[in-house]
Order: sequence, then C-alpha cells, then structure tokens
Amino acid sequence: MAYWLFKTEPDAFSLDDLKNAPKQTTLWEGVRNYQARNFMRDGVKVGDSVMIYHSSCKHVGVAGIAEVTKEAYPDPTQFDLSSDYYDAKATSDKPRWVVVEVTYQSHLKKLISLKDIKANDNITEIALKKGGRLSIMPVTKNDWDEIIKMTQ
Repeated sequence: MAYWLFKTEPDAFSLDDLKNAPKQTTLWEGVRNYQARNFMRDGVKVGDSVMIYHSSCKHVGVAGIAEVTKEAYPDPTQFDLSSDYYDAKATSDKPRWVVVEVTYQSHLKKLISLKDIKANDNITEIALKKGGRLSIMPVTKNDWDEIIKMTQ
C-alpha cells in the first residue's frame, strides 16, 4: 500500500462532497499536469490511502482520508466538449489524461494546516514543505503517520 495527497478546491469539490456522493465514491477528474497524471497512471493502486487536501480556500490543509477503489482509466471529461477539462488533442485511441476512483473514509478530527505541516520537523519528505504545487503527490509512511498524529 502507498500513501498519497490529493489536492482539491473545496468550492469545486470538497471532502463533504465526497462523503455525500453515491456510495461515497467519485472519480478524481480534471488532473491536467503530466507529473500528477503519471503518479495516478503509474503509481496509484487500489487500496492506497489518500489524504484529501483542501487548497485555494480560507482553511487550507488536510481535511480527511479516502481510499483508492479503482485504478487509472481514461478521464471521460477530456472528451466532453462541454467540460472545463475538455482536451481537443485527446482521442479515444490516445487518451492523454486519467482518473482514479476514491472512496470516502473519514474526516480528520481537525484540519491539519499547511502552516502546521511546515512547522513539524518530523515531517521531512512531503512536497508541500518544499513548495510543491502538484495536485497529486506521494506521501512517505513517516510523513503520513506524523500528519495523522497531529490530529490527536
């Protein structure tokens, strides 16, 4: 099992939206960065744990936990002319973008802010501390455990 952090803007899609989705599951759509896409395509597997991170909002930070329940497949929004994520260069023979499906697990007891993550010297590898802007990023077991400890 691997650990991941998935960023989302809660005005567009929040942890509560995931919790309230049918079967508490959704496809993670709209990733349009090649490195983040490659993580989803090549690294993210069924059973992996995901921290849901709210960004571009008043209260930025890790809000909750989800689990990957379906591995990468072509993102249907890349083919949808009416979607904000439409990509004219994507074809069904050569899709450019992928999604995975995630299922809600829990809200954290409290939001773990970026400021708190940066202040924790035991968190050493997470890209957030290094100014990482990717919407999908790996998290080491140590950093995962440290962030979870911060919710206690």
